[in-house]
Amino acid sequence: MRVYAGDQYQAYSAGIEPKGQILPDVLTVMKERGLDLSNQRSKGVEEYLGKAHFACVITVCGDAEENCPAVFLNMGKHEHWPFNDPAKFEGSDDERLQRVHEVRDQIDQRVLQWIEEQDKESKVP
Repeated sequence: MRVYAGDQYQAYSAGIEPKGQILPDVLTVMKERGLDLSNQRSKGVEEYLGKAHFACVITVCGDAEENCPAVFLNMGKHEHWPFNDPAKFEGSDDERLQRVHEVRDQIDQRVLQWIEEQDKESKVP
């Protein structure tokens, strides 16, 4: 979101069961796109409870949709984008990495679509 929309939107990320670090496969596929996330950490939704109001909350996997605190889902606009969770991928290193690439690319395209939708909505008289 930050790459494509710059300062147009503030993007936050949080999970239902954060592990404190970003998955190595995710770090790898994002670095391929020129994004170094090595200084980032996974955060839990509780870090934002009572501290922030979001105009739009987007859940990106089934567990998040089912378990996200209702306070977030009742804020502004809510969308669910059903992507597979890379933390649950099994198989060889190459197979997991390929699946993470696929999810990265799917999210990439969905973010671009979302930004386009927001731009169209903001131009409606």
